Amino acid sequence: MNEPKIKLAYCIPGLYAPGGMERVLTLKANYLTEKLGYDVTIILTEEKERQPYYELSPLVKTVHLDINFDRMHQAGALKRIFKYPYYQHLYKKRLTRALNELRPDITISTLRREINFITSIGDGSRKIGELHFSRDNYRNFNDIKAPECIRKMAARLWMKQLLGKLKKLDKFVVLTNEDREKWTVLDNVICIHNPTTFAAPHTSDCEARRVIAVGRYTYQKGFDRLLPAWKIVSEKHPEWELVIYGDGEQADYQKQADELNLNRETCRLKGSTTQVAEEMAASSIFVLSSRYEGMAMVLGEAMSCGIPPVAFTCPCGPRDIITDGEDGLLVENGNIEQLAEKLNWLIENTNIRKLMGKNATVNVQRFNLEHIMQKWDALFKSIQS
Repeated sequence: MNEPKIKLAYCIPGLYAPGGMERVLTLKANYLTEKLGYDVTIILTEEKERQPYYELSPLVKTVHLDINFDRMHQAGALKRIFKYPYYQHLYKKRLTRALNELRPDITISTLRREINFITSIGDGSRKIGELHFSRDNYRNFNDIKAPECIRKMAARLWMKQLLGKLKKLDKFVVLTNEDREKWTVLDNVICIHNPTTFAAPHTSDCEARRVIAVGRYTYQKGFDRLLPAWKIVSEKHPEWELVIYGDGEQADYQKQADELNLNRETCRLKGSTTQVAEEMAASSIFVLSSRYEGMAMVLGEAMSCGIPPVAFTCPCGPRDIITDGEDGLLVENGNIEQLAEKLNWLIENTNIRKLMGKNATVNVQRFNLEHIMQKWDALFKSIQS
């Protein structure tokens, strides 16, 4: 006699955007239903009429609560302050009704607005939270126009309130072991990495005189730190090129590159590409200059293509993904001279670069979808037992 399916309910604002959280949840939900036989429902609050960006299995069900919090950003600040409590009340009411109708065994919050009340909903399900950011950059109030002392006080009060909610969860899942160590006041924290299903058409032979970086042209990705490092590298190895691919506004970065007198033939800032795997496989080194990440699985993608990464030890992810000196190199966060030094070292040591590339393709397998989903399966079954 077959065991009854475990019923899961995921809470996430929407699936229509091409974001990392949306991509990972789609991967997990599809695998849970198609490979492991779970009954999965995803509960959404935003943009009912928009289709999921990533292909969702027909076995995965969706429930739209049609709240549309994000549309409040179009209103003025005062109106948002008055409207938010009403929207939050409506969300709690509709989510409570949905969970009582679904009767899931386990409800998973992606730590958005429902984390404020989800453990108080008496639908009988066990409650899990999963965080797709690092603690340091989950909510730091840096976007608020207020004196630093006010922002720090607001951040402390907000974190104290959040910790009270997290303590009530059955389990709290973070993406990296580095981040797990930051939640010392909680005793329900575990680490499950994000999976990668990156399909490399072939692996690099690490002979091309080419370094690649991939990411949005934003402050987070730190290309303003990469360019001065490349200036140092380029002066020593003018035959090598750096190519950056990404969405966003390139103008300020191109201006910086020009001011550094970087040759546009050997320092190329490009838009996004749908051929990321092919571009990585045509390169010999990947560089990550981010100020912070949730997990930075772009490192895993590069390693799948057989190119060793050189990365700042930003919080969080590089320390979990890269084994320093074996399949890539770690650089003190923000140390531009050291970044240039380690890029130069890999450029000058071809045999070591090739060996690290081969090691990378092997070591990154610990993040494959099947391996990661075994951990989720074990977690769900342990909570049910």
